[in-house]
Amino acid sequence: MIDSAGNKTQTIPLFYRLFFLYIEPIASLVGAYYAMLEPHEYLRLTDPSSPPIISIPRSTSIILKQLSNLYFLFALNEALVLRATSDINVWRALLFGLLIADLGHLYSVHPFGLDIYWNVLGWNAIDWGNVAFVYVGATMRMCFLAGLGVSNGPAQRSRKRPVKRKP
Repeated sequence: MIDSAGNKTQTIPLFYRLFFLYIEPIASLVGAYYAMLEPHEYLRLTDPSSPPIISIPRSTSIILKQLSNLYFLFALNEALVLRATSDINVWRALLFGLLIADLGHLYSVHPFGLDIYWNVLGWNAIDWGNVAFVYVGATMRMCFLAGLGVSNGPAQRSRKRPVKRKP
């Protein structure tokens, strides 16, 4: 479909809308809450071997507030920007940017070693958010960008159409 402004629009499948408009923004708000209002717990869960004992250094406090703000921005982008449009190009552009952010988020935990990426028995609550949930989000974004379940997406366009033969 093309809207009045000439943008390519379509109905986004329900499973993508549920995840990107509701589930992931709520999860991002949880991260924002902990980084802003529960910084000791956030730091303790991030690295149980090095939480601040008495007070959080001012620089760390500032960085946690900035991180909280970015989680909030992440939630708003999905919940509001994607909800405001059915323009498939806007969805793809935003989700591509968030996929890049997913890769950066996964890279950020590499100081814990390679086990952090696969040792689910060693994960705590924040690891499930920093690794497992990011895996789910990145997978959903890659599937959307590949056109899986999206009509007229790359996956559907690449299928060969039968050739009509003249009798």
